Amino acid sequence: MTASTPENIQVTVKLFAIFQEVFATDEISISLETGTTVSQIFDRLVEQHPNLEQWRSLTRYAVNLSFVEPCTVIKHGDEVALIPPVSGG
Repeated sequence: MTASTPENIQVTVKLFAIFQEVFATDEISISLETGTTVSQIFDRLVEQHPNLEQWRSLTRYAVNLSFVEPCTVIKHGDEVALIPPVSGG
């Protein structure tokens, strides 16, 4: 593989609350370039559903069940969770 050909990784994205409602599922699998950050996954979801942008500053991210910063680089096979604020009743 040459340096000019980006390598793809496969990750699972767990969706909660508003994300789950918008995508009508609780989990999606996506293929990304190596070096992709957690916030870039959010970018990709916003490209598909621009109304999700309003949740960017409120969403927390987790990789493999541990909270992470948006700049965290993900690896092949990671499980990424997007966790917006949730209100109880």
